[in-house]
Amino acid sequence: MVVVAIVATLTALAGPSFRPLIERWRVRDTAESLTATLYLARSEAIKRGGNVTINMNPPTCANSTSSTGWGCGWTVRHTDGAVTTDLQASTEPTRVDIALTGSTGSITVDRWGMMAHKSGAGPGAPTNLAFTITPGGKPNTDISAARLCAGSGGRIVRKKGTETC
Repeated sequence: MVVVAIVATLTALAGPSFRPLIERWRVRDTAESLTATLYLARSEAIKRGGNVTINMNPPTCANSTSSTGWGCGWTVRHTDGAVTTDLQASTEPTRVDIALTGSTGSITVDRWGMMAHKSGAGPGAPTNLAFTITPGGKPNTDISAARLCAGSGGRIVRKKGTETC
């Protein structure tokens, strides 16, 4: 019984120290999933001659910490005339918030692989993407936060949450 009590006490003390590690893993997994999606969308747009979009899933989602926006997941689609084909669907990440400043909820990729997401930039004008990925409910100053910078030409870099693209 003494050994069990000691192990239980040590477990109770060590448990909270794993929280930042788990949050970093969740942020990293989300950043890698989003990076893979952006690369997929670019390659499909080049292969299919454009008309590829990445749309955020409905504006509200089940995850309580990520109640709106890109944190609800996303879908890659190709439109050819009146036919729309889903190429990839991403589910809602667990306890992670994702923000894309100035986003309209859709990223378009043209036939040259150039990405655009701002409505004010003109129709299809290439823009840089700066996703902020944070553990649920935490600011971008958190140690686990990350920024995913995607240039209009396709280069994607992951930085700390407070760094600029």
